[in-house]
Amino acid sequence: MSEWRMRVAPVGDCEIHYIDEGEGFPILLIHGLAGDHTAWNPQIEAWRGRHRVLATDTRGAGRSTQVDEPVTIRELALDLLAVLDHAGIEKCHLIGRSMGGFLAQHIALDAPERVCSLVMLASAGKLDPLAARLLTNMREVLEWTGSWPAHAAHSVPNFVSQRFFIENPDRIQGIETLIGGEQRLQACYVRQNHACLAHDTLDRLHELDCPVLLMAGGHDRLCGTNALRSMAERLPDCDTEVFEDSSHFFLMEEPERFMARIDAWLETHTPTA
Repeated sequence: MSEWRMRVAPVGDCEIHYIDEGEGFPILLIHGLAGDHTAWNPQIEAWRGRHRVLATDTRGAGRSTQVDEPVTIRELALDLLAVLDHAGIEKCHLIGRSMGGFLAQHIALDAPERVCSLVMLASAGKLDPLAARLLTNMREVLEWTGSWPAHAAHSVPNFVSQRFFIENPDRIQGIETLIGGEQRLQACYVRQNHACLAHDTLDRLHELDCPVLLMAGGHDRLCGTNALRSMAERLPDCDTEVFEDSSHFFLMEEPERFMARIDAWLETHTPTA
């Protein structure tokens, strides 16, 4: 886990742990299926000097409650609205990566008054057939083997570009070690994987009335340019950015370009005092 101080929001029978660092207009960071709040460590460090930055462990991940029970993307999103209440935050920027973007969509649809802007990184309104097959394959490897290292070895090639995989063996090993060393209840990953497969907000995206930024990797087969286009054509107010040479983890493959784009977005869309 990171060195950040964590707070705990009671939500029904669950405890949702989250980082709350810095001062200024709030940002809520929502991690993806494979990870927890530590996926955002570089962004927390970079933004806490000028923003109040919250980064959660969703239910079933990190230090938050882990129970083997069915769950939906909307239920996970409602947990995070409760976190905003617990933190006393009325309105914020939402930034979600992959599954985190699924949750962010539901927050913005269910509570539009709480959202200043919405940024979705490598996300989708609905997984296309190839993405659904890849996600299913990753889950089945974990179910068949019961091994996080086997799951990691199978999954990581889906997250980075061919170039990055070949040119950065030490970093690839680090990602596999991180995912392969996962301590979460495997059933929670399985349940959330099924929730991602069922996610579908395409028919509601036109309801979003906040500024939206969509970012995708050109080599991403999970939530790449096909997913970006299917959302963009349904959104009334939308900017897009494609990292042509990168994949699902474009934040890692092109960190300087990513941070510069988000910094410009936050500067443009953060309300003045």
